[in-house]
Amino acid sequence: GQLGMGLAEMLRKQYGTDNVILSDIKKPPPHIFRSGPFVYADVLDYKHLRELIINNQITWLVHYSALLSAVGEANVALARKINITGLHNVLDLALENCLRLFVPSTIGAFGPSSPRDPVPDLCVQRPRTIYGVSKVHGELMGEYLHHKHGLDFRCLRYPGVISVNTPPGGGTTDYAVQIFHDALSTGHHECYLRPDTRLPMMHISDCHRATVEFMQAPECQLSLRTYNIAAMSFTPEEVAQEIRKHLPQLKVTYSPDSVRQTIADSWPVRFDDSNARRDWGWAPAFGLEELVHRICTCSVGF
Repeated sequence: GQLGMGLAEMLRKQYGTDNVILSDIKKPPPHIFRSGPFVYADVLDYKHLRELIINNQITWLVHYSALLSAVGEANVALARKINITGLHNVLDLALENCLRLFVPSTIGAFGPSSPRDPVPDLCVQRPRTIYGVSKVHGELMGEYLHHKHGLDFRCLRYPGVISVNTPPGGGTTDYAVQIFHDALSTGHHECYLRPDTRLPMMHISDCHRATVEFMQAPECQLSLRTYNIAAMSFTPEEVAQEIRKHLPQLKVTYSPDSVRQTIADSWPVRFDDSNARRDWGWAPAFGLEELVHRICTCSVGF
């Protein structure tokens, strides 16, 4: 997906094109094939993953493969397979081959009984989606293997990630991607959340940079294995108002979808990321104003 491609691009600039291998189970667009090494990899195929790691002398593994919140609810069995069995394969291989392993987590790892404004790194986590449950399981397994066997496991809880060069992927924060597509094409957006639904969000470039900086941080600086990272929190109404400063014709109608609205209402409205800021110097570059300005003035791909 877009997260993996963008991260690979950033890492290739720093470590050399041939030293970063991108993988997927889908055929990538031609420019991805041309931009550096690409391999087919299925997280459920343990033997093939092991072969890739050994043949390519892999030292870092970034594991983005997952079914997101709304899609996962529609296919729980597949979500369990990819999000839990796939993760176990990656954890075992990272341990066996002494890899530094990055697995993203999410705002979805919290639930209705978690503090919401703000949510700290350590608190009650009782999510109500299979996506969230699998991510909490991942956080705990990684931490367990770190303490028990010294696995260099690293995890960031991503907010809603906004990039307009990619179609929405079945998450609950996807409206914040779709609203830009609609503003720049039809001028009308139908929102599946209430206008006052506040959620944490982040521009994709901040998300890539946070991941690289976190992966590069010396292990001795990390007081946790899983950190919240924050940039901004906004509602559909607020982002629409900001977009209208650039595209005044945007019209938004609200028809809340009960599945996604229920999920959003169980999630935090703000992340407390003070530990990430203190331990490894995290600082976002984009607030709401900068994010909207960047997207509306550099609307690549439309």
